[in-house]
Amino acid sequence: MKTYWDAWLQYPQQVFIAVDQVANALIPPVFGTLSYADETLSARCYRAHRDGKWFGLLFMSPINLLFFWQGPDHCKNAWRKEFERRSLPPEYRA
Repeated sequence: MKTYWDAWLQYPQQVFIAVDQVANALIPPVFGTLSYADETLSARCYRAHRDGKWFGLLFMSPINLLFFWQGPDHCKNAWRKEFERRSLPPEYRA
């Protein structure tokens, strides 16, 4: 069980993820991939790159560089988190 302080420490990260998901949802599908409301831009870039769409081919490397401290495969790891449902609250995970 998380303490009150743990929740406040996670709050900025949750806000950043929410902003990221809104930005992703606002990018129209004319860029080659449909956006999903609960998907981060990083995960969408990996999915597009995997499928050979230009959106992913163009933006995946810069996003990986932007989040260099998380490792060289930031976008792939973001997609994997979505695929494995690790980004869901614990109450929703199966």
